[in-house]
Amino acid sequence: MNSDSKEQYLIEKEPYYKEVHDEISLYEAAYAARLPMMVKGPTGCGKSRFIEYMAWRLQRPLISVACNEDMTASDLVGRFLLDKDGTKWQDGPLTTAARIGAICYLDEIVEARQDTTVVIHPLTDHRRTLPLDKKGELIQAHPDFQLVISFNPGYQSSMKDLKQSTKQRFGALDFSYPERDIEVVIVAHESGVSDDMAEKLVSIAERSRNLKGHGLDEGLSTRMLIYAGALIQKGVAPIAACSMALVRPITDDPDMRDALDAAVSTFF
Repeated sequence: MNSDSKEQYLIEKEPYYKEVHDEISLYEAAYAARLPMMVKGPTGCGKSRFIEYMAWRLQRPLISVACNEDMTASDLVGRFLLDKDGTKWQDGPLTTAARIGAICYLDEIVEARQDTTVVIHPLTDHRRTLPLDKKGELIQAHPDFQLVISFNPGYQSSMKDLKQSTKQRFGALDFSYPERDIEVVIVAHESGVSDDMAEKLVSIAERSRNLKGHGLDEGLSTRMLIYAGALIQKGVAPIAACSMALVRPITDDPDMRDALDAAVSTFF
């Protein structure tokens, strides 16, 4: 594994991140102890951005994997591939991270099959090893390696939840949508709109979040507010921008759509 392969995973430019509580110092302590970490919270609330920021802050390579139900253990660990010279082994992202000492971020881990997630177990206890059964190799994780997983507790069900044998291997940080003042700053900074416009967008989001469990699975996320702000900044009328970036993506129910459209009209 040459140095170039490590350099390509470094985050060169500081990602914008606004601290909400004391999550930065807590994560730094967890990384110092090489504690596997779990970040939990609703979609679009800043979990992935936080991990990107911490990788930049700690100057560690970051390898991210978007988990899905079709992902196999081989997708994480690696597999033999055929080429003109015969077969060669190709490391998966988890193996690469363990070798070079990167932070490996498994996003939405509950989307992966449970028989896939068990491959992370030896990496998340005192062993810090990764067996490559197909290759007959046992990797000892690099001293700088850390495993981080994320998921949205709001989508948990009996079919999509982590086993206790997996959960209890991790420290955990809870994330939610930022407090109003902080969220206004984030939306204004990331989208380029004025503070006044950002306040209106956050107010719409707050109304939608009150509808969670009453017609909406989730309220409007900070990410969606930034999308709406970006459209407004490009000259799209606020009501049209909110319809396209906020209301239409989050629900197909006509009554709920009308209720959200009415909330948007209140501010614009």
